[in-house]
Amino acid sequence: MRVSVSWLREYVDLPADLPTADLEQALVDLGIEVESVVDLAASVTGQLVVGEVREIEELTGFKKPIRFCRVDVGAANGTGEPQEIVCGARNFAVGDRVVVILPGGVLPGGFAIGARKTYGHNSAGMICSAKELGLGDDHSGIIVLPPDAAAKPGDDARPVVGLDDVVLDLEITPDRGYALSLRGLARELSHAFEVPLRDPALAPAPGGTETPAYPVEVRDPVGCDRFTARLVRGVDPTAPTPSWMQQRLVTAGIRSISLPVDITNYVMLELGQPMHAFDADRIVGPLVVRRAEAGEKLTTLDGVNRVLTADDMVICDDTGPISLAAVMGGETSEVVTGGTTNVLFEAAHWDPAMVGRTARRHKLFSEAAKRWERGVDPAVALVALERAVRLLTEHGGGTPSAEILDIDHVRPRTPISLPADLPTRRVGVEYPPARVVALLERVGCTVAQGADRLSEDPGTVGVASGVGTVLSVTPPTWRPDLTDPADLVEEVVRLDGYDKVPSVLPSAPPGRGLTPRQRRRRAVADSLAERGYVEVLAHPFVSPELADQLGLPADDPRRPAVRLANPLSEEEPLLRTTLLGPLLGTLKRNLGRGHRDLALYEIGAVFHPRVGAGSPPAMGVDRRPTDAEFAAADAVVPAQPVHVAVVLSGDIDPAGWWGPGRPAGWADAIEAARDVLAAAGIPDERVEVRAAEYAPWHPGRCAELRVDGAVVGHAGELHPAVVAALELPRRTCAMELNLDTLPPTPVTPAPTVSGFPPALIDVALVVDDSVPAEQVRRALEAGAGELLEDVRLFDVYSGAQLGEGRRSLAYKLTFRAPDRTLTVEEAVAARDAAVAVAAERLGATLRGA
Repeated sequence: MRVSVSWLREYVDLPADLPTADLEQALVDLGIEVESVVDLAASVTGQLVVGEVREIEELTGFKKPIRFCRVDVGAANGTGEPQEIVCGARNFAVGDRVVVILPGGVLPGGFAIGARKTYGHNSAGMICSAKELGLGDDHSGIIVLPPDAAAKPGDDARPVVGLDDVVLDLEITPDRGYALSLRGLARELSHAFEVPLRDPALAPAPGGTETPAYPVEVRDPVGCDRFTARLVRGVDPTAPTPSWMQQRLVTAGIRSISLPVDITNYVMLELGQPMHAFDADRIVGPLVVRRAEAGEKLTTLDGVNRVLTADDMVICDDTGPISLAAVMGGETSEVVTGGTTNVLFEAAHWDPAMVGRTARRHKLFSEAAKRWERGVDPAVALVALERAVRLLTEHGGGTPSAEILDIDHVRPRTPISLPADLPTRRVGVEYPPARVVALLERVGCTVAQGADRLSEDPGTVGVASGVGTVLSVTPPTWRPDLTDPADLVEEVVRLDGYDKVPSVLPSAPPGRGLTPRQRRRRAVADSLAERGYVEVLAHPFVSPELADQLGLPADDPRRPAVRLANPLSEEEPLLRTTLLGPLLGTLKRNLGRGHRDLALYEIGAVFHPRVGAGSPPAMGVDRRPTDAEFAAADAVVPAQPVHVAVVLSGDIDPAGWWGPGRPAGWADAIEAARDVLAAAGIPDERVEVRAAEYAPWHPGRCAELRVDGAVVGHAGELHPAVVAALELPRRTCAMELNLDTLPPTPVTPAPTVSGFPPALIDVALVVDDSVPAEQVRRALEAGAGELLEDVRLFDVYSGAQLGEGRRSLAYKLTFRAPDRTLTVEEAVAARDAAVAVAAERLGATLRGA
C-alpha cells in the first residue's frame, strides 16, 4: 500500500520535525514492513517552477502539431524575460499556468533537461505532464493548474503539484487488514508516538430509514451480513474529480476514472471500506443479493465474460447478475463518464472466506477483494456512505435522498477470556495487569475485570502479579484478527515494544551429531553431486494422468495416490507415489529452455495412502493429544518413504576437440544406482543387479537392484511409449531407489594396504547369453580366494565363432598378497581356481581353450 505522509497527518498529529527514518522505524516496530520511503521533492532536481503562458505560435509543416510558446517564469531564469519552449501538447491556452522545468533539471528516470534547437526554434526547458513528473500515467497533455491555485510565475511548483510530500510503500500482512487504510495506519502511529488520533470513522452519520433508498433483498445473510445504500440524484455527469483527490489516488497507485468511482476508491483508502457506485438509471427492478447459480455469466468491468459458480455471491436486478459481490462490478450498471446523473452508492460487509475464494477462482485480485479477505470493519458502512455522498454532492452537485438502506445482520463480537498473567508467562517479560489492560484498551478493546479487582498496588496478593485474575476482552469491530488469547498477548507485546523482549537462545541439549539416516542422505547427495548430477527440488504434486503416461499396470501399488483437499492446482491434485513423474517434468522444462545434456537427481519423500485407514480423529487445541489419539491419527497418515532418483538425457561425456562425446545409456543409470548404494554404506558383495521388467522402464533395458536378495530399486532406459507420452528425447534413462528399505550401514573394517606389487591377469570366459555378468563376477571372486584384490569386466563380445546364444565376458583380475610379492605360479593358480568355480557354477569355458 502506498500512502502520503501529508494525508496521514490529517488524522494523526505526527511531530512536525519528524525525521523520515524515525517514521520508518516506528512502523517497523509496530510490525508493518516498509518497502520504501520516497521523498517526492528529491525525485525532480533542478528548477521546477510555475509558468504562465504569454504567447503561442502554431508551427506548421510537421507530421504532428507543434507549438512554440513564450512562458513567463518570473525571475527563475535569471533574466525575467519569457522562456521560449517548444511543446507538442494542445490542452492549454494563453493565460494558463503550467509547470516548467528549466535547463539543468532532471526528471524522474534520469531524464536531463537542456536547451536546444528543435523544429527551427530554440527551446529552453520543458512544460511538464503528470507522467513526466512521476505523478500519474496521463501523458495526453501537460499539467494546467486550476485558476484558484495560489501560485505566481517563478514560484517553486513542487508544493503546487504535490511533489513536496513523502510517500510510504508498505507491505501489510494478511492478518492486519485494518492497516490497509489511512484510518488504520493513523491509529498505529498514534500508538507509536503517543499523539492524538482523529478517527474519521467517528464522524456523525445518519442511520437507516424505514423506507429504503432502493429496494434490496439479501438472501444470504451469512455471505453478506450488512448492506447499506443511498441514492444521489441530479449529479453533474461532467464534473471532474478535484485535483487533490486525483493526486492522492495516483500516489496510492489507483487510476482516476470518474468522480463517483474516484470517490468510492478515496473512501476505501481513507476508511478501509470498499464501496461500489451504480448508475441507478441502468438498474432494472429491485436488487437481490444472493449466491450465484452455477453457470450464470457476468461481464465484469474489465470486459471479461465470467462463468460463475454456486460459491460466488452476486448483486442482481431483473436482468440477472450486475456485480460480482465484493470483487468487481459489472458492465451493465457501471457509472458512465459524462452520462450518469443518478448514482446509487453501496457499502456492504461480506464474508472474507467467500471473497478470497471468489477472487482466486476468477483471478481478480482487486483492491476491494484484497481488503475484504483480510477483514473490514462492519461498523463503518454508514460512515463511509455518508462520506461518499458528501464528497459527491460537494464536487458533483446533486441531491442526496433522505432514505437510507441499512440491512444489518452483524453479530456482536464474542468476549475473550484472558488470564492477566498470560503475556508474562508466554513472553518472559513482566507485564502488570494494569499495563495489559491499558495496552488492550489502546488497541480499541473493551476490557471487563474478572472476579478479582485490578490494582496497581504491588502488595495486593494475586492481583499485581495477575495470578488468578481473568480479563474479559471484547475486541473492536475493526480487528477481526483478534479471536484468541494468543492474539491479545501478541498485541500487548507489540505495543509495549518487541525490543523489550530479550533474545535468549535455548541451551542445545547434548547430542551425537547427525543421525544415521541424515548421514546416509547427505552421503548419497554428495556422491551424486560429485559425479556431475544436479540436484532439483520438484513439487510433489502430480496429475491423475501421470500413472497412464508412465505405463503403470492397473494393479501397480504406485497407482493409488493421496488426493489433496485444497490443491494448489486442480490439474495436479495428487501427491506423488514415485519421484520420476515430477523429475521428468523438470527434465522436460530444462530441455525446453535449450539445455541438451542433463543429469538431474532428487532425494525426497513419496506418498502411499493407507487403504481403508478411514479419517483421522478430531483433536482440539485445549490439551495435548493422548497417545491413543496420536496413534489413531498416525494410522491415517500416508506412508512416506524417502526415495532417490536420477534422470539422464543427452551426452554424459561431452564432445570437444578431444574427441566425440558419449550419450548417456542404461548402463549409466545402473552405475548411478551402484554409486548410491556404495555411498549409503552397502558393501558391493551384498548388491545384486538382475534383468527385470518394471514400468516405466524398457523391458529389455531394465535392471532391478537387490540388497541381500530384496529389491530396493530399478534403473535403465525408459520405455519408448513413456518417452513419447512425456515428450522426452529418445533413450532417456532413469533410476529410482527406496533409501528406507536399505539395511543399516555395517561397520566396515579398515582395509589392509599392501606395499607389494600386484599381479594382473586377464581372463575371457564364454557363457550362455542368459547368464548375467554379475553372477560370473561373483563366481570368480569365490574361486580366486583371499589373494584376489579386484575383478572388473572390461569387454563383452558375441559372434558367429562363439556359437548361437553364446557370448564372451572378459575380466581383469588383480591379485596381491599383503606380506610378499606373488610368484607367477601363485597368481596362475588363483586364476585357475577362479575359472574352475565359474565353470562349475555357470558352465563357463575359457575362450580359445
